[in-house]
Amino acid sequence: MDQKPAQTVLKGSNRIWENEFRLADTGKSAPAYETIQVRRLSPALGAEISGVDLRQPLGNQTFQEIHDALVDNQVIFFRDQDITMDQHKDFGRRFGPLHVHPVIPGPEGHPEILELHSDEKAQYSASAWHSDVTFEKTPNLGSILIARAMPDAGGDTEFASMHAAYEGLSDKWRHFLSGLEAEHGSEHVFGRPKNEKDLRPNAVHPVLRTHPLSGRTGIFVNSVFTTKIMGMKPKESMAVLDFLYCHIETPEFHVRFKWEVNSIAFWDNRSTQHRAIADYFPQTRTMQRVTVNSDDVPHYRPN
Repeated sequence: MDQKPAQTVLKGSNRIWENEFRLADTGKSAPAYETIQVRRLSPALGAEISGVDLRQPLGNQTFQEIHDALVDNQVIFFRDQDITMDQHKDFGRRFGPLHVHPVIPGPEGHPEILELHSDEKAQYSASAWHSDVTFEKTPNLGSILIARAMPDAGGDTEFASMHAAYEGLSDKWRHFLSGLEAEHGSEHVFGRPKNEKDLRPNAVHPVLRTHPLSGRTGIFVNSVFTTKIMGMKPKESMAVLDFLYCHIETPEFHVRFKWEVNSIAFWDNRSTQHRAIADYFPQTRTMQRVTVNSDDVPHYRPN
């Protein structure tokens, strides 16, 4: 059967081939870099960085260019970085103090490292869209994840741009969301506290968030940690959140990363969400993550 050209299918209101939005920054030129190479992977977000060895101390210019590439691309990727746990932490500390997870302990001697391990007995996949630990009063800047062991196939991670998701909304939706706040919790994910030192933080943040460096607006609710829209009845809150979660799944907002051992992904939690693809069980997948703290309390500043 011959496929008809798209324009012959667009009749009446059944415009199934027409994009409903345009990404705001797809036409802008890429910034110039002198010490690294940056290859954009999708129009919405994501770039692969080459020309740097993270086993070596970063010079100030290289650090600044990696920092700028992160803000501009929202998630950046590195290949063939056989770094130790100490080198992993050293790289993270160039961007800020490291976070210690309030619930999940790190490997012995490395409380700043969160190990995410899956095999035939333990299946940890983080397969729902989320931004890391948004239940903190001051959520983190970003996370740096390295692959230590990978399955023969599968185990990719998808990332979504919350800037692109916001820009894909109608003006009326943007206006409606601009005054809303949402609660983010941890107890419903990690269980009730076992003792007084076993913290289960929760926080209230604006539904829309302005990035402190780029100035772009993004959606700041996620399906794992966000529990409700403040001031709404439960059904109203659920309807708004369900719409946003469905909207975030739009493929044009995404980039998908295929891991190899010693690959690294560094994502900006202020502007992205991510999810792991749980398609590799019972094979082994072991990842280690450091998370960089931030001093930026989420806020919304109308453009």
